[in-house]
Amino acid sequence: MAKLDDILDLDRIRTGVSAVGKKRVLEEISQLLAKGTGDSSADDILASLAGREKLGSTGLGHGVAIPHGRIAGVSHAVGAFMRLRHPVEYAAHDGNPVDLVFGLLVPRQSTDEHLQILSRLAENFADEAFCRQVREAPDAPALLTLLTA
Repeated sequence: MAKLDDILDLDRIRTGVSAVGKKRVLEEISQLLAKGTGDSSADDILASLAGREKLGSTGLGHGVAIPHGRIAGVSHAVGAFMRLRHPVEYAAHDGNPVDLVFGLLVPRQSTDEHLQILSRLAENFADEAFCRQVREAPDAPALLTLLTA
């Protein structure tokens, strides 16, 4: 199984992102994910993430969302992370707005790896102390250390 430090790079972590809604959040995370895929366009990634959102919100609750999708042409899982300047309405299961967003792309044929990564992310972000540390981390390098520990 891929470890988080295998799928997340410093150049795909952003803090202080201003987004005015869920659609803009998905557009921004698609841009970041595209940096890790080689040939996939941000538009194709956005279509995959938006298609997944139509099945049900990827807002976990506690201010966290994990938009994810499958895409052809990607050979390995790719992650990206954004900490928003202001929480946005995201149709999360608990009704709370979202300010922590971890985007995940996996190859179209991937099944188990995808679910294992999502499970680990959901477990990490369900921990209130972990979320507090992520919200208080001073910069992207500190976030990378936290997210991949």
